[in-house]
Amino acid sequence: MRNLTVLRLVLIGLVSLASLSLVLMPSAAAEPVHQSPPSAAPTTNLQSRIVFRNAMGKYWEDHITWTRLYIISALSDSPDLPDTTQRLLQNQVDIGNAIRPFYGDAAADQLTALLRTHILIAADVLASARANDSASLSANMLRWQANADDIGDFLATANPSQWPAAEMRAMMRQHLDLTTDEVVARLHQDWPADIAAYDRVHLHILMLADQLTNGIEAQFPSAFDAPTDGVSLHSEVHP
Repeated sequence: MRNLTVLRLVLIGLVSLASLSLVLMPSAAAEPVHQSPPSAAPTTNLQSRIVFRNAMGKYWEDHITWTRLYIISALSDSPDLPDTTQRLLQNQVDIGNAIRPFYGDAAADQLTALLRTHILIAADVLASARANDSASLSANMLRWQANADDIGDFLATANPSQWPAAEMRAMMRQHLDLTTDEVVARLHQDWPADIAAYDRVHLHILMLADQLTNGIEAQFPSAFDAPTDGVSLHSEVHP
């Protein structure tokens, strides 16, 4: 009897829910409710920001991805090294082009040149470390750090309110430290440490990309009011 009572209560509850759903369900014959479409400006603004944020994230992820592939190829004397090097250098052009619509041609070319130097010095650091040449390694590390400071100062000059010089210098120096950890672990064939180092450099570069994106959006809010097809914010695809 108790089981039958419980079953009846369950059935009554199901019938009640079904009835409620019929009441709430709009009639097929009912007139559609016309609502005014949302304003186009906020949607376009949001889309522009998403496109730009995704592009910047990809460029800086490409930076550490192709740097890693260069490290692997260089240390293993892989035949893909020339192609990998070329793709890595192209990434610095992509990053420069990403800021071109905002800061102009001269600034974009200057950032590309600074980042290209960053990569070329990194190659010298890697060669010195592989040769176990401590004197050359120390000299190249000093050059690498000076270049990182130059990049930080360039960014601070371009957007001083959003990218303070000390903070940007520290961010670039940390990027060097994390990349160095990656190189050292790979030289020692410490694969778990190598993987962990790459994870750290990856997380850090995402923070840097976000900081740069946030700074540009804050400095040029009106640039994101226009449709995205009017500004070159798309990610480059290289063959």
